[in-house]
Order: sequence, then structure tokens, then C-alpha cells
Amino acid sequence: MKNVLLSAAALLGFTAVALGAVGSHWLKVQLGPDKRGSFDTAVRYQMYHALSLLCIAFNLSSRWEKAAGWLMLIGVVLFSGSIYLLSTADIYRLNLKYLGPITPLGGLLMLSGWGILLIGFIIDTLT
Repeated sequence: MKNVLLSAAALLGFTAVALGAVGSHWLKVQLGPDKRGSFDTAVRYQMYHALSLLCIAFNLSSRWEKAAGWLMLIGVVLFSGSIYLLSTADIYRLNLKYLGPITPLGGLLMLSGWGILLIGFIIDTLT
């Protein structure tokens, strides 16, 4: 379990840096300011959660942390992944509007991960 989350965190970090570079060089010309801002937000949230997953995985000691890690991982893939696809859809002439509801679902899963982590810390403190 620990190695899966560590590997996922490393992959998220790696791809966040790579996509950030693509966004600031190649996509700078291709995207308008709104879509570029969305793309940058997806990169930022992906990197935040890559670092968070590293911290969780290195300290993996309770079921709360395991659940939080999985929720954050799935959430960031849905959240950032859907934003990457939606913000670049015009470049590839694709209609991906149906992905719109995936973004808030991913955000909700990330929030749930943080909430579960908080609950776990509180319960561990009280016991």
C-alpha cells in the first residue's frame, strides 16, 4: 500500500512538472487566458496533492491515512485530468463538454480526503 501511494505521488509530481512546462511553453500560444488559467490550476492542484500523498505515504499508519490517500489520488486524477482535457479540447477539435461534471466530483473527493485525514487526526488525538 505504501509503495503504491509513493509511486502514485512520484508519477503525479513528474507529470505535474512536465505538464507545467508544456503549459508555459507550447500551450501559452495555443490557449486563451481563461483556458490557460484553468490548465495552470490543474497543474497546481496536482502538485499540491502529489506532495500531500508523499507525506501521507511516508507516515502511513492508520486506516484514516489510507482512505485519505486513495480519495486524494482518485480526486486529483479526476479533477486535474478533466481540466487538462477540457482546457485543451479546442486544440484537438474535440467536444468534451460531458466531462464538466467530473471536475467537481474530483474536487469533492480531494476535499473528502482532507476531511478524512482531519477526522483521523482528531480521533487519534482523543484516544
